[in-house]
Amino acid sequence: MIVKILGDEIKGRLVAPPSKSLTHRALVCSALVTGKSKIRYPLVSEDTLATLRVLSSLGVDTYFNDDYWEVSGGDLKRPKSTLFCGESGTTLRFTTALCSLVDGECGLTGGSSLIKRPIEPLLEGLRQLGVDCGSTNGLPPVTVRGKGRIMGGDVAIRGDISSQFVSALLLITPLGDSKTTLRLTTSLESKPYVSLTMDVQREFGVEVQASDDMRAFQVEKQNYRPTEIEVEGDWSSSSYLLAAGALNGEVTVFNLNTDSLQADLKIVDILDAMGAEIRLREKSITTRKKGLNGIETDLRDFPDLFPVIASLCASASGRSVLRGLGRLRYKESDRVKVMIEGLRKMGVKVRLEGNSLVVEGGKLRGCVIDPHNDHRIAMAFALLGLVAEDETTVLDAECVAKSYPDFWDDLEYIGANVRRILNEQ
Repeated sequence: MIVKILGDEIKGRLVAPPSKSLTHRALVCSALVTGKSKIRYPLVSEDTLATLRVLSSLGVDTYFNDDYWEVSGGDLKRPKSTLFCGESGTTLRFTTALCSLVDGECGLTGGSSLIKRPIEPLLEGLRQLGVDCGSTNGLPPVTVRGKGRIMGGDVAIRGDISSQFVSALLLITPLGDSKTTLRLTTSLESKPYVSLTMDVQREFGVEVQASDDMRAFQVEKQNYRPTEIEVEGDWSSSSYLLAAGALNGEVTVFNLNTDSLQADLKIVDILDAMGAEIRLREKSITTRKKGLNGIETDLRDFPDLFPVIASLCASASGRSVLRGLGRLRYKESDRVKVMIEGLRKMGVKVRLEGNSLVVEGGKLRGCVIDPHNDHRIAMAFALLGLVAEDETTVLDAECVAKSYPDFWDDLEYIGANVRRILNEQ
């Protein structure tokens, strides 16, 4: 599908889609419970459905209702075939760890971009827990030869490549034979995502102790318990709606928890620092068009905000510097490279200095954007289409289904001039 966008002022009120990060974590914790758990208002997207399919292949039963999923876990079985994780890094990393609790061999693989994303630090951690596992040059496909149990003990891995490796180990080590001490040999990046994992574990009755700097974790042997958990609104997806209001109109988003542990709650501070007009209420947040100023910020702890913040900076007055971008080269695309490519096509002066991006904001011109099958890139350039001169075309626009299937519908609902073309001649 191709989407064409013409600049137009927007105004509207929307309910935030459910959190993808929380849905993934609730699913995995439910799979580790002996008994039934209920996940209320889960996100239904390509990534979360990938996790559901893998869990089903591992013997986890799920009952679907309009408002909730009921998950019966606790008895993981060897799959009949290779587990396909789509393009979901969270699915691959979390379920690779899960497979160590299976008695038998599991193979895991993914789509064309996922098999280029690193997995070796997680496998190193699993080996230290007594798991026989391997990959090809540290990349998927992955093979895990589980024994139905893992050891405890001391584990040391890097924390600066992906926080998902840390979360994956924390999710399974409560079921180890003994206490586990996980130490990081580097500083931890994306700390809020690990805090979110620990918070969901707590909902399921599991306590993990972390040091103040989150470089050491203590996990006692314990069991998950059945629970009912409600998935809050997604700050990552909502950041695009809030940015749209700040760029060209007024948008109110409901169902956002301003006390959330989600990393991308940071978008509120970013918009505020850029001079956006923001109104916070108990159950909603509103952004309104106002001249934005450039910003200097470090994105190490909230890397998923990079595309939307880069778009805001492209339309802001003055110079912006976005730091801490090293790990963004290992997402669904090389996000730094793809953003630079698209911004330059729209007439933005942008340059890379090490792991920092310098953006000179100004007038934008419409063009054809190839998001390289990356959902966050497609949504980021859709925002710039709202303020660019002439028409902006986003190719392969259906890629937003990875995290936000209703994005184009919601953008149109708040007044954006969006035209969808299924097959352009």
